[in-house]
Amino acid sequence: MTKKWNMIVDVERCDNCRVCFLAVKDEHIGNDFPGYAAEQPPQGHNWMEIERKERGSYPIVDAAFMPVMCNHCDDAPCMKVAKDGAVSKRADGIVIIDPQKSKGQKAIADACPYGAVSWNEEQQIPQAWIFDAHLLDDGWTQTRAEQCCSMDVFRSVKVDDQEMQRIKEQEGLEVLQPELGTMPRVYYKNLHLMNECFVGGSVAVTINGVEECAAGAEVLLKQDGGEVGRATTDTFGEFKIDRLKPDSGQYELEISGSGGGLSKPFELGAESLYLGTLTLTA
Repeated sequence: MTKKWNMIVDVERCDNCRVCFLAVKDEHIGNDFPGYAAEQPPQGHNWMEIERKERGSYPIVDAAFMPVMCNHCDDAPCMKVAKDGAVSKRADGIVIIDPQKSKGQKAIADACPYGAVSWNEEQQIPQAWIFDAHLLDDGWTQTRAEQCCSMDVFRSVKVDDQEMQRIKEQEGLEVLQPELGTMPRVYYKNLHLMNECFVGGSVAVTINGVEECAAGAEVLLKQDGGEVGRATTDTFGEFKIDRLKPDSGQYELEISGSGGGLSKPFELGAESLYLGTLTLTA
């Protein structure tokens, strides 16, 4: 089977240093690569961008950062609207927008549901991240974004489709907006940090009339009578249960510790939820 390029992006590892963003600009601003891409404009084009997501509220908050780029889809909408072969998919899975054939075809940029194709107003061409195809063709085994990333966010792999599906299942990888059916070749690890919710709280216990942090309390999260999550409070009495679907309705927490227990019903909406201080009672 034919081996094709895929990119794995670990959201949990990204710290928003933006070196990948700068590497793509350094590679393409002022540089023309015939057959691959015309030079990127100095302003207005971010072929590699970092999206940000903040979840929760004080004192339990997290922030995640997700590099986004052309997904090099197997069923690419940009290719469907392109005329005269302006967009093609190579045998190795990389999508190339021909800088000559695509001239004047703004529909190519408009067709991308991910907003990953930019329109070069000066040259009147659509442009996107080319998976560093010009470098891979020259013998490179990594893209510049991967090469420069100190946090090991990126992992480019060239394998057949069957092997990629095995890796996807084994590592719990996801693609952006799978409901679109575009079959992206950019896969994300820990995507729940961007599109799912957590519930958290601070558990306390009253000892000799003084409220203190309840470390080591067991927290059980239930929905419709079944367990959906479990956690143990830390030294500060805090807990966090992640990977909950937004707007998923009614839940119930059951908390038990050396100072007693409690039951707390709540409803989860579109955002992560901090339930405040929950005091155990005997």
